[in-house]
Amino acid sequence: MSQMPQQAARSKCPSCAEPLEPGDLFCGACGYDLSVVPAPPQDHPTLTMSGSPAPGDGVDWPTAEPGGSGRTSPAAHQPTDLPGTDSGGKPLHAEEPAARGVRFDRPDEPDDYPLQAPDPRAAAPAGPDDPAAAAAPGAPAGPGGPADPAKVCVACRAGRVDSDGYCENCGHAQPRERDHMERESGPVAAVSDRGLRHHRNEDAFALGDTALPDGSPATLAIVCDGVSSATRPDEASTAASQAAGDTLLAALQRGTHPQTAMHEAIVAASQAVNALAGEPVSAGEHAPHQNAPACTIVGAVVTSGLLVVGWVGDSRAYWVPVDRSAPPARLTEDDSWAAQMVAAGLMSEAEAYADERAHAITGWLGADAYELEPHTASFKPDRPGVVIVCTDGLWNYAETAEEMCEAVPPDAADRPLHSARVLVGHALDGGGHDNVTVAVLPFPAPPQGAGSA
Repeated sequence: MSQMPQQAARSKCPSCAEPLEPGDLFCGACGYDLSVVPAPPQDHPTLTMSGSPAPGDGVDWPTAEPGGSGRTSPAAHQPTDLPGTDSGGKPLHAEEPAARGVRFDRPDEPDDYPLQAPDPRAAAPAGPDDPAAAAAPGAPAGPGGPADPAKVCVACRAGRVDSDGYCENCGHAQPRERDHMERESGPVAAVSDRGLRHHRNEDAFALGDTALPDGSPATLAIVCDGVSSATRPDEASTAASQAAGDTLLAALQRGTHPQTAMHEAIVAASQAVNALAGEPVSAGEHAPHQNAPACTIVGAVVTSGLLVVGWVGDSRAYWVPVDRSAPPARLTEDDSWAAQMVAAGLMSEAEAYADERAHAITGWLGADAYELEPHTASFKPDRPGVVIVCTDGLWNYAETAEEMCEAVPPDAADRPLHSARVLVGHALDGGGHDNVTVAVLPFPAPPQGAGSA
């Protein structure tokens, strides 16, 4: 779960490395202002690296950049052309250590809670009667989507669940609906789980698949992670994911360029979360010391030849090619304290991510966010693969692109729902210290009607 930024005492001056005393506001040796956090590097939300168009990308997109600047969008690049490169053209994790261990972003909670979520590693394959069946093609599917009323017990996998929430066969109390969610929308699928330590699931997602004006297919996924230190993080993630999913789907159907559509979707998500700050009044009176509802967001759009990602915060997107001899890549760059320290040259990546402040985010959606800066990037992969869109509940256990690639099943492009279940299981096997949500999108987008095997 993401955290709001918090200042903590430094052990040495980041300017001259002189030892510091607790409570120092300035370095006694060089006078460095210790209260200053370096400004994040200048972001280029719509900047992409040039490369040759990929076969099959025949859509004639508008060329205007988000925001109506009138400038033309540069051509997208292929992740395989410059492996390990971020959307700004900088080297991505060039010398990242193999493992840094599990990072915790909130105090330890009890190991067990009542109404335990089902283990996706033991879930039965989806079928026509599966409650996790997909929403209708062309409509975003999210936590509030339609579900089969005939629910099956998560404990015995045989009995029907009565209206009081207990199994008619074994009497086992069922988990809350949001504790474990599975959805499909055409060829894209997502799974969200409460994890093993948290008392509720504060993640949310939305999926969709549609046809573009020229008849070619497009799929989308939005994943949001509620900020646990804020008020009603679960409501924030739900509002953001639904607003972004609806906006993105409508924009694509109108023929809006996917990168512009992603920018619009993040703005709509921000507005939806901002609207929660004033309601209900009782929430503010109950906890006046807490921050306004907030969450992070990451999303992806896949067409027949174009891949677009957008984000604010520390939820991530990864590229994993079907041909595992080709390099995978991380497609997003965190808005976090650790990433900021590394970008400013004050710490190595290993030092920054080992710090207790590593997960303090510097960008989020919410009424008290510093400033909304949606990041977007577009790519034209030259080979099939899958896009993994996830919260830190997963990438804590598969942080580098190579580690994520190892965790993704080889048949992920053909079985996205199964692969999402496997990845959630990977996080639970690693400790499940956080809510975990992952969406899997095959690239290129399959023709309409294709889905999970």
